[in-house]
Amino acid sequence: MPRPLALSLVIGSVLMAGADWPRFRGPNGTGFVREGALPATWNQDDILRRVEVPGRGNSSPIIVKGRLYLQAAGDDGYGRMLLCYEATTLKLLWQANVEGRPSRTHAKNSLASGTPAADGSRVVCLIWDGEQIRLLAFDHEGNRLWSQPLGAFASQHGAGHSPILDQDRVYVNFDQDGHAELLCFDATQGKKLWSVSRRAFRSSYTTPFIRSTDTGRELVVASTAGITAYDPATGEMRWNWDWPFEGKPLRNVGSPIASPEIVLAISGDGDGSRHMVAVTCPKADQPPRLLWEKKRGTPYVPCPLVSGEYVFWVNDNGFAGCVRLRTGEVVYDERFTSGVTASPILVNGFIVAVDERGNVFSYPAEPKFTRPRRFALNEAVYASPAVADGRLYIRGEKHLYMIGTKPTHTGERP
Repeated sequence: MPRPLALSLVIGSVLMAGADWPRFRGPNGTGFVREGALPATWNQDDILRRVEVPGRGNSSPIIVKGRLYLQAAGDDGYGRMLLCYEATTLKLLWQANVEGRPSRTHAKNSLASGTPAADGSRVVCLIWDGEQIRLLAFDHEGNRLWSQPLGAFASQHGAGHSPILDQDRVYVNFDQDGHAELLCFDATQGKKLWSVSRRAFRSSYTTPFIRSTDTGRELVVASTAGITAYDPATGEMRWNWDWPFEGKPLRNVGSPIASPEIVLAISGDGDGSRHMVAVTCPKADQPPRLLWEKKRGTPYVPCPLVSGEYVFWVNDNGFAGCVRLRTGEVVYDERFTSGVTASPILVNGFIVAVDERGNVFSYPAEPKFTRPRRFALNEAVYASPAVADGRLYIRGEKHLYMIGTKPTHTGERP
């Protein structure tokens, strides 16, 4: 195990002012920040704020227009909340309450695991009341704009879906046991614009992303059924790749990612089954095709990362993996911790990962493994971290943390 030293992140100085983290896994679900940096070194003094979060939940934080949003459920399982904090101070600005009751979930899931999404005008979230799922929109002052019922939800693991916002539309991959549907809503009024049925298996929790191509933009969705691209405006299918499984179909929890020409998706099961695929996007008259696949050692819940010609991940068992993007050739597979649910992020060339015990690790995103440095929060963490304006935000079991460089001027308390 790595030594409990201060976390060393030789990543530069400061992120560009105004940088947002508007949805699960940040801009377009990539999980990385191209510009700027986090502090050069971290220790306990670099925890700028730590505030108690009401209720419980695994919802990951997002940051838009200087405000941070996340979801929670009541400690007793009753009630649901959308929480809004001032991002620089973690002062709770408002709390929107929605009805909810206890229901069964997986041990590592919660009653509030979905991550909200926001743009300059609104924040949207999926609320599971224990039986039904509802899509809600609020303005940045906490006023409810609209509410759209999606219907009953059934899964042995509970809910945990996250919407995305794009060009005044909200997209939801509403996938559950026995029913799967991709939905599009007008973000201004909540009116359903279109819906597309997908082949249903067991509930998948993946979040879509937008892919830009020479011929336009595509909405890409991955589930047990496969990887499909749709016209974001109409829901018309652009292309599809069916996911073949040798045995039982596996569940998709971690979301897909892409390079300009390749989409990567992961699946798995609680029995240890794993299946990661790299699928080429279609060109001209060439259909999508399987480029490579891996059936051991890949993640199930934590999402992978793409950087240049390499794919990086931290899997559920605490192994750091790196393979070549175009061939799947293993570059390294090294264990450095255990029990990881949160998805890692990539900040200016360094991977930041958090395990379930609240250990924060960093190591270079390079084709040579470097033993990570560790920084302990001493609190369970199941939510994925977020980055904005040179600060790292981590939602623990009971607290929300803001980590970064202290102000150098006087007059402001850390």
